[in-house]
Formats: sequence, structure tokens, C-alpha cells
Amino acid sequence: MRFPQNIFYGIKDKRIIEVINSIPREDFLPESLKDYAYADTALPIGSGQTISQPSLVAYMTQLLELTGRERVLEIGTGSGYQTAILAALAHEVYTIEIIRELHEEAKQALSKLGIGNVQYKLGSGYEGWEEYAPFDRIMVTAAPPEVPPKLVEQLKDKGRMVVPVGDRDQTQILKLIIKSGNTMIEEDKSFVRFVPMVE
Repeated sequence: MRFPQNIFYGIKDKRIIEVINSIPREDFLPESLKDYAYADTALPIGSGQTISQPSLVAYMTQLLELTGRERVLEIGTGSGYQTAILAALAHEVYTIEIIRELHEEAKQALSKLGIGNVQYKLGSGYEGWEEYAPFDRIMVTAAPPEVPPKLVEQLKDKGRMVVPVGDRDQTQILKLIIKSGNTMIEEDKSFVRFVPMVE
């Protein structure tokens, strides 16, 4: 099944649309919600977490400007859905999840789809994954109150990071961060609502 074309408004990278249409979103949802897999809405996946709406997944992925050669760090594996999309568009994905149940379920879902270019870590996203740093791109799928300094440190020069910033009860802003030498170029992109990033 494919998503309605109108959810991809503003997505200029056709590879992203092809990949999202090729990955079965229902495989990353609880049984009771599989009928809603192709609705453009966020859905609960257990443990107080959600899977983002496909239009936002497409938009955030486009902001990374992936060419297929990048090593990407993902903070917040969640269901593994965004992980699968990154894995199809990048060379390698290193993904971190703090909730053990989601960590295990995502590994199973991605394995069933034959996705092999992903490394998994159970732990805090605030720490990043120093062992494999620096990364060409970083995707954060939970909202810290401010941009985590260790993630900026682990981003390559000229690298790009997409991160929602703000508290749960306030407006969160999706930011694009581009590292340039010792400076950080920060662009506000849109208002969003994500679950908080857990320490």
C-alpha cells in the first residue's frame, strides 16, 4: 500500500518518497493499530512513545540531505520505522534507544525486513555513541530541552543534525544544525511535538 501523494508536499527528493512507500509501516505498529498505518498521523507504540507521522518523517529525512554515503547517528530508535528509512538512504545507521522493550522490538522488525546496515545500542541518547564518532548526520527523534553538547561534538565538520528542541508542555522547534569548524549554524524549521528525550 502506498501513502496519499499529498502527504509528500514539499518533498523534492524523490528517493525519500520511494523509500517511504516501499517500507511497510504496519510492521512497526502494534496489532491493534495496523489499520491506521497509512494515515498521516503519529501513533502510540507503547512505553509512552510514538511513531511520527509519515509527512514529518519525510521532511526531517530531507533536511539531512543524504546521498547514500553517510554514517548516520539516530537518537531514539523507537519502533525502528525512521531507522529503516535512514538505512535505505545512507551507508550505515547507528541507533540508540533507552527503553529496552522498544530496542528489542525494533531490532526484530528491522531484521525481518532484511535490513543489515544498522548498529544498535541500548542507552542514553544524550551521550551519543563516541566509539563510532564522528558522524556525517545525526537525527534526533525525541525532544531535549536544549541541543545536547555531546551530539554536537560527535558531528563531523559540515555535518547536519536535525533535532526537535523544547519542553513537553511548550512549543517545540525543529532545528537544523550545521557544524562549521568550531561554530554551529542553527536554523529553526517548524513547530513540532515530540516525546521528551530521556536522561
